[in-house]
Amino acid sequence: MDFIIRHSIPGRIRIRYDKSKISKRQAALAHSLLSVQEGMTDVSVNYTTASFLIYYDTKQLTEKHIRAYFMALSDKYLKNQEMLDAVEEPQEEESLLFDLACMTAWHYFKQILPLPVRLALRVWSLGPRILKGVKQVATGNIFKSEVLDAAAISMALITGDTKTASNINFLLNIGDTIEEFTKKKSYSDLANRLLSQNDQVQLVTKNEKGETVEKTVPLSFVKKGDLVAVRTGSIIPVDGEVVRGEGLVNQASITGEPLAVEKREGTSVFAGTVVQEGELFIEVRATGSQTKVQNILTMIDNSQSLKVSSQVRSEHLADSLVKYNFLLSLAVFLATGNMTKVMATLMVDYSCAMKLASPIAVLSAMKEAAENGIIVKGGKFLEEASLADTVVFDKTGTLTAATPQLARIMAFGGRTEEEVLALAACLEEHFAHPIATAVVHAAAERGLLHPEEHAKVEYIVAHGIATKLHDKKLTIGSRHFIFDDEKVKEPAGLENIQKEAIANGESLLYLAEEKELIGIFAINDPVRKNAPAIIKKLHQSGVRNCVMITGDDEGAACNAAKITKIDHYISRALPEDKFKYIEEQKCLGHKVIMIGDGINDAPALAAADTGIAMGDCADITGETADIILSSEDGLEGLYKTRLLGTRLIEKIDTNNRGIVAVNTSFMLLGLFGIISPSVAAILHNASTVAFSVNAMKPVLDNRSLSLSK
Repeated sequence: MDFIIRHSIPGRIRIRYDKSKISKRQAALAHSLLSVQEGMTDVSVNYTTASFLIYYDTKQLTEKHIRAYFMALSDKYLKNQEMLDAVEEPQEEESLLFDLACMTAWHYFKQILPLPVRLALRVWSLGPRILKGVKQVATGNIFKSEVLDAAAISMALITGDTKTASNINFLLNIGDTIEEFTKKKSYSDLANRLLSQNDQVQLVTKNEKGETVEKTVPLSFVKKGDLVAVRTGSIIPVDGEVVRGEGLVNQASITGEPLAVEKREGTSVFAGTVVQEGELFIEVRATGSQTKVQNILTMIDNSQSLKVSSQVRSEHLADSLVKYNFLLSLAVFLATGNMTKVMATLMVDYSCAMKLASPIAVLSAMKEAAENGIIVKGGKFLEEASLADTVVFDKTGTLTAATPQLARIMAFGGRTEEEVLALAACLEEHFAHPIATAVVHAAAERGLLHPEEHAKVEYIVAHGIATKLHDKKLTIGSRHFIFDDEKVKEPAGLENIQKEAIANGESLLYLAEEKELIGIFAINDPVRKNAPAIIKKLHQSGVRNCVMITGDDEGAACNAAKITKIDHYISRALPEDKFKYIEEQKCLGHKVIMIGDGINDAPALAAADTGIAMGDCADITGETADIILSSEDGLEGLYKTRLLGTRLIEKIDTNNRGIVAVNTSFMLLGLFGIISPSVAAILHNASTVAFSVNAMKPVLDNRSLSLSK
């Protein structure tokens, strides 16, 4: 690839390419290939100026590395048709200035056309706006901005001032174009920010030896005909057909049906649905990028119906104020009989700015959240998070670092530590839970092999795992599951082991064969370093009750509660206990946030006013949640979300007060004849744009996010 470095400083480089030799699709492919390289923090491409702007981590890369990447972009990649088919054709960006220039030129060009042509064009341009007003009146919606616009133009025509009517219509068209562009820009900015998240999929392929292997690749790399693997708890990333395996798939996101559907060879599956149980190998029918784009756009479309109450109030206020425009215009006409003053008062309304600035503020806040790694599925949830007075935390993976470690192993029944660890790892490797991961990692560190000789594994939510090995039942899980549900005989000294675990703040995992306990694993799960500071900040922001509900033993729960200074905790809880507690709090009038990461947290997330999932949560948990936090920031994202919601409401209310004040001033200026209807229209449109631009401004700052205060 031929290129020239136009500008370079450590961490940032701009590179130009020859767009006569490189097509837009090829540039888009190069963008995808560069974006996934280690050390690249942000890669953007401008297809108009034919340039790449790259931000990179100076600890990992230098300018020399960037040069090498571009030199490696040979025809082998850029002319590979399969790779080109996997990227979308870049679309031309709209130019607001160009559109406005064309509209202005056409408006004044019409003035020099022959009179019959000019009149025909005038009717063609004025008619639709007048008809809009007539339709609103016909449907009983008299007090709408469309009626105001139609009334102003009609009065100008009635008085014979066709030039003013044409100018008013031109200025209204200018305003509509600016509003539409502003709204589209906010929408696309949010979509692009959400699409920048690097979704990963398990691609099934063959290595050089012809062996079937799996590798993790970005979703954008998946193309039609590829084979991907999806397992329990994961979202299906593509549309396709099952070619191997079987499982239960929850399709509620598409069909609305709550019950999972069985999928096996030959059946179709769709992106966004969740494998509730099982393992599926899927041949891709629609590329991952296409389905991801559609899911994102659908999510944003749905988010528009989840309006914050301040936005709803803005819309109602805007409509209710229209009647006062008409009353003022009538009063001016009766008092002065001056149609110019009447038109000036009709040209200014509150509706445009309020109905545009409020949704833009919400979209801007959702984009700002995405920039901080937080996915918000609707402005309503930001508001709910800012108003909540109770926060319910899961423990493992939420308040804790999600990297538990195996501290001790106790073997029984003549077994060795290595034997029971190998058995436990064999069972736990099937489930992506932090405690299961700790056991699997411990076995790997000791170099223990655990061949899969057991029968199908059954996962009992919030309890444990059961299977059969050599015709003997194996169970692993919590104390309640092993001793109460499975009726396993308690060994001598168990009480002392449990007391020691409580003192050490450890969770105990029990392994049994038939009715005999053969192993106990003590798991140490450190609390997140910023958890105490986050709890303190939440209290300062108005949260009265921070509660931890966990399925862990009393010792681990008590230890975590002491460190985090949480208000209250409940140990040995089942998923239904979390759900019940949240319902009780809501009945008492509290607004509740639930934050968790596991499959067993999904019912509680759905019950809460705002369900928040940690970034490394199970996919089904992320689907249920209203907000998903960044896996990098962890709990800090919770405080950011609350602060963002508070600032969003403040911004909407402040904008509304400003809109009323400014537009009232314009009305008064028109009333006293200081400005003409055309000037009133210009000022009104300018103020609408100004308030919309203000609505786009970010609301978070480093000072307000500091956890040291």
